Amino acid sequence: MSSPAPKSPELSDKSKKYDRQIRLWGENGQAILESATVCLINANAVGCEILKSLILPGIGGFTIVDGSVVTEEDIGTNFFLEQTSEGQSKASQCMQFLQELNADANGDYVDESIEFILNNRPEFFNTFDVVIASNLNEKTLLSLSNKLWDAKIPFVYCRSLGFFGSVRLQVKEHCVIEAHPDDRIYDLRLENPFPTLKAHLESTQITPKVPWLIVLNKFLSDWKNNNDGRIPKTYKEKNSLKELIQSGMSNDEENYEEAIKAVNTAFGAGLVSHTIKAILDDDACENINKQSSPFWIMAKALKEFVLNENNNYLPLPGVLPDMTANTESYINLQNIFRQQALQDADNIYRKCQHYLKELGLPPETITDKTVRLFCRESAGLAVVRGTKLADEYEKSSKIVNIVDNFETQGTLAEYYVGFLAYERYQTEFGNIPGELYVENDTSKLKGIANKMLAEWGVHSQISDDLIHEICSYGGAEVHTVSAFIGGCAAQEVIKLITKQYIPIDNTFLYNAITSETETIKL
Repeated sequence: MSSPAPKSPELSDKSKKYDRQIRLWGENGQAILESATVCLINANAVGCEILKSLILPGIGGFTIVDGSVVTEEDIGTNFFLEQTSEGQSKASQCMQFLQELNADANGDYVDESIEFILNNRPEFFNTFDVVIASNLNEKTLLSLSNKLWDAKIPFVYCRSLGFFGSVRLQVKEHCVIEAHPDDRIYDLRLENPFPTLKAHLESTQITPKVPWLIVLNKFLSDWKNNNDGRIPKTYKEKNSLKELIQSGMSNDEENYEEAIKAVNTAFGAGLVSHTIKAILDDDACENINKQSSPFWIMAKALKEFVLNENNNYLPLPGVLPDMTANTESYINLQNIFRQQALQDADNIYRKCQHYLKELGLPPETITDKTVRLFCRESAGLAVVRGTKLADEYEKSSKIVNIVDNFETQGTLAEYYVGFLAYERYQTEFGNIPGELYVENDTSKLKGIANKMLAEWGVHSQISDDLIHEICSYGGAEVHTVSAFIGGCAAQEVIKLITKQYIPIDNTFLYNAITSETETIKL
């Protein structure tokens, strides 16, 4: 995973405090996180674990919504409650103890049920960047899902029940600029050098002190002259280029050795991939309007630049890998790449400003700094379009394909159906299955589960053992499971807030008994 390096050895107190995470999402990501606010619905164990993992890295603000009071059972499973909390407002108590983790995060609470808020002031959620909830009944869950979907507010719904858990992301559209791909390839343009780079490569004499890029270019030119001007693509062709570089070595010259190692990765970057082409061909890119996000306006400018002015190449990132060379030689090469990157970004920035003017939007909607970042990361852009959680309950839902044939009893997909039946049970009967009478509730829960499968047109039935196991939990959370699910969910919330790294798409399932996980799209 690529990570931004600290900009200066002299860090502020805040930078020292958050140094490890800044290495993951950079100062820009940290600033976005510190300005974000999230809402947690239900202050149970998994919900508080999610908030813990957001408060510690410095989320700007959090609000807990919970109209219940603390019980003895809550104290046994939630680390953010203590004996003196019993009988008091759960939202208030959890907020106070969580606030102690980090004074930078501003905590608040609402001592009301989610049902009351949805019925009386549903606009309450419009100010939050992300809404998080857990363990709701079906009626409330569907109402909340529809409300947040219509408001285009990302929704993260978690379940933690006994030894099983899940995380479901509901997001209408999520555009990622900083994807941080694990297999990032440096864009060196050796196949098609821009004018200043070409002039530099041709005028620089090969010595043991120059960067390996210059060495590689010299032997690449020789290889192309003997191979009809082609760039080596196959394993055999690349090996022949390596042998050619090897033959030019007179001593153990590090830059030659680095050039040989770089042959496998030095070519192919900068061209538009299938993923980026899909973004540039997207209707949202083709037909920008006043409601378009800055991402799509920049994508429109990028497309015009790539197709009409840059020979189907993306803007140059301007980033070079480390190379063994003397300082002056490396800096000269680095400056050439940086200047070309700035020139490309400035070109796209001017196009963005032109589009903003046409749309009647203020010029500060897109800054030059944002465009430079967009251009630098353009090879890894990503767009995630999710599905509405409420749609899972429809016959046309993708869940039908997943659960159509339970060939193996105890699969995670089968447990997921059990979760859905559990939530419908709460809506129909007003209590948690197994809370009082395990055996009686087992038959009722099984009936609900099989009815749901029949509604979807699925002929399989859920296993008796699974239904009995769900009822035997009586709605109880196992803290270690809630902590694991909470950490996974918080990671996804940070991705959504910072718009860095690609989030799961869209459901994560966990079985703590077998340590099995699975990601499915519903």
